[in-house]
Amino acid sequence: MKRSVVLSLAFAAVILSGCDFLRSLAGKPTSAELEEKRERILQLEEEARLQARLDSMEKVRQRMADSLAALEGHLLDSLSQTKGTILNPSKLGGLFTTKLDAKYYIVVGAFRTRAYAERKLEKCNEAGLTTTIISFRNGLLAVGVCPSDSLNDTLKKLRELRGNGICPEDAWILINE
Repeated sequence: MKRSVVLSLAFAAVILSGCDFLRSLAGKPTSAELEEKRERILQLEEEARLQARLDSMEKVRQRMADSLAALEGHLLDSLSQTKGTILNPSKLGGLFTTKLDAKYYIVVGAFRTRAYAERKLEKCNEAGLTTTIISFRNGLLAVGVCPSDSLNDTLKKLRELRGNGICPEDAWILINE
């Protein structure tokens, strides 16, 4: 009887302790260890999916940067081929009284009313820009900023000003020839 009680207790202990006890005796991973491995695998898969997404976004960013660089190159080529005739003051009625010292100006606004032009001039001065009012024979008063003799410098400054929100998107470059 003692023997059957001991065997019953041993059998009950094995059944009540579950498979993890037997698995650990056999040197196999327990259910907690298996769950931990499963979670690590899921975490690695999620990291791989996120990295693939980041790589894809980086490729798109690089394509956009290449595209913008090509567009900028095309713009520089087309501006150099036109030799200033498109943005030349003579096409806008010619200069009236303003003597311009530099070859290129970024025009951030053109006005018929002098008060509006002066208001824009003050805003640009407050932003720390070198400014001038350019008078055209047709009566327009343009506010020109960042005078330069280099087209590359002028284009860089235009991009910088647009990025800072200082000048409007429709700002243009005046070529003074």
